[in-house]
Amino acid sequence: MHCATLAAIPMRRLLCSTFMTLLAFWGIVRPATAQEAATADRSQYTLFNPTPDRLLREMSTDRPDITEAPFTVDAGHVQLETTLLGYARSARDDEGATTDSYELGTTNVRIGLTDSTEAGFIWQPYGVVRTHGGRASESWQSGIGGLELRGKINIWGNNAYEKPGSTALALMPYVILPTDRHHGVSPEFRESGLIVPFAVKLSDKFALALNGGISRNRTDAGSGTHTEYIATASLEYEWTGKVSTYYEVAGRFHTEDERGDEVVVLGTGITYRWSKDVQFDAGINIGATPAADRINPFVGLSVRY
Repeated sequence: MHCATLAAIPMRRLLCSTFMTLLAFWGIVRPATAQEAATADRSQYTLFNPTPDRLLREMSTDRPDITEAPFTVDAGHVQLETTLLGYARSARDDEGATTDSYELGTTNVRIGLTDSTEAGFIWQPYGVVRTHGGRASESWQSGIGGLELRGKINIWGNNAYEKPGSTALALMPYVILPTDRHHGVSPEFRESGLIVPFAVKLSDKFALALNGGISRNRTDAGSGTHTEYIATASLEYEWTGKVSTYYEVAGRFHTEDERGDEVVVLGTGITYRWSKDVQFDAGINIGATPAADRINPFVGLSVRY
């Protein structure tokens, strides 16, 4: 029955008015469709004028794999990506000693500045390093880790990565600063570099992410800086809307490590999307070269605000 007809009855007039109000309200707050989200004008949104929740992109994280994603956090939003617990066992050094490292609470804080740029930092609040075996006496050290400052600029693909064949590219400069040297947790020297994340959606289920990059680093106090090269590839498969797995190879080359010049690991892991803003993950990296850690399992949590 048309509302004009119902208007003659007060109660029905009220019900009709309420129904029309609800329709109007739904039109305002309902989630945007993928098409609406992709075509919306996002240039107006900044750190101080956040992207509305209904226009948020699907949450994308830089963990659990080593390969960085080319997507940025939506403007005005913050994303925390944390290693709740991590463990790594090194290969034996020249004296036959092995190092076990325990990582607690390392968090990547990502802050959306505009629709295509973000800034952030990574900090490890606590870690423990145990050296044992060989000719060395057993030792325990602990402390805070280094501070990594990073930015990310999406060149293309932030809002158009839905169909097979879609691609995305970004630039990610960074610098790592030592915080408390000589305890084995924080790096000893400053490192800086640039990573270029790239991704291609191969199909509705498969996506491939690639990283290439360079870094300037120092091996010891008596040497100058040298250039290292970064190359990674991560293949993701989406089993359901909540569960995905990845398979990765990641390497750093020209490291000038006494155990070998290449650090290459093979990794795999799983992610579980608890909600649109919460994701759990777990994974493991296995060393493929003498200079790489032998094994590195971890569990993590990512939350968007």
